[in-house]
Amino acid sequence: MCNTRAWRTARPRLLAAALSGLATAACLGVAGTTTAGATTVAYGSTASTASTASTASTASTNKADQPDQAEPTVPAADPVGPPQDGFPAALGYSLLHPTAVPAGANDWSCRPSAARPRPVVLVHGTFENRYANWAGLAPKLKQEGYCVFALNYGGSGSGPVMATGDIPASAAQLAAFVDRVRTATGAGRVDLVGHSQGGLMPRYYLKNLGGAAKTAHLVALSPTNHGTSLWGLGLLARSFPGGDALTGASCGACAQQVTGSGFLTALNEGGESSPDVSFTVIATRHDEVVTPYTSSFLAPALGVVNQRVQDYCPLDLTGHTDISYDATATRLVLNALDPAHARRPDCLP
Repeated sequence: MCNTRAWRTARPRLLAAALSGLATAACLGVAGTTTAGATTVAYGSTASTASTASTASTASTNKADQPDQAEPTVPAADPVGPPQDGFPAALGYSLLHPTAVPAGANDWSCRPSAARPRPVVLVHGTFENRYANWAGLAPKLKQEGYCVFALNYGGSGSGPVMATGDIPASAAQLAAFVDRVRTATGAGRVDLVGHSQGGLMPRYYLKNLGGAAKTAHLVALSPTNHGTSLWGLGLLARSFPGGDALTGASCGACAQQVTGSGFLTALNEGGESSPDVSFTVIATRHDEVVTPYTSSFLAPALGVVNQRVQDYCPLDLTGHTDISYDATATRLVLNALDPAHARRPDCLP
């Protein structure tokens, strides 16, 4: 069995991306296969289930809470992967099961409770997919009582490497998915939790596609809010099998995330946040992709909180690709979603 925690803390941070492919190969044998029940579905195909139809019919009748777009169709159940405690094992599993759903996510029969009134939508990063990014956090959120949903976006849908397409087009996919979640759950607004591009792309949705009226909180792990260097993107690409081949013309999102790009300039003009949405950015000093790591932070404004993992646990060595599996970052995500019950992270030795 792969010891992903030891791998994460022992590796030199600037070699993390190059080594993760090797770690993935070593961890491929970890995966087992399960399948979802009828109520666990993934977004984006043509088939639907009776349970999905019944949940849509019981959605809130308050017109202010209703989605603006027609409800998209959903496929039959995708395989549900096991929980993972590290990125290499999760990535390895997703290579064999590219449509896998992280445990705890996409239960379309879930109804928000009074204590957890908003569904949580998980948005993965560049070259990643919903399982590789969220196989650790999704089940933890489910255990905390949240209705959890995760989409794949920005790719062909037939492979594990996603989020390479044009960012505005990906934001439109997110918009449709959020509307589906709101219809199924009856919730007026959602909370978004994103990693890397998954923390940046939702800002386009909030600013340009009406998402600010449907989102209460955006929690972003190592987002590319002010871009990164070509060196950083190249290092990220080498973390994923086939990623190098996609960093050119095949990855529109890569060019859009380079520091100083026209996309970033336009997105950040006129203010980087919305007064109707709360923003929490969680960065790490050891980010080898978003360089400098401070480019993840949003400009100071009402409702914006910028945090560093090392402000709480100075010896935490988490980098870019593994931050969504880091115990400190996970605690900070939970605190952001439920500030009334926030507690200080327990730093691992």
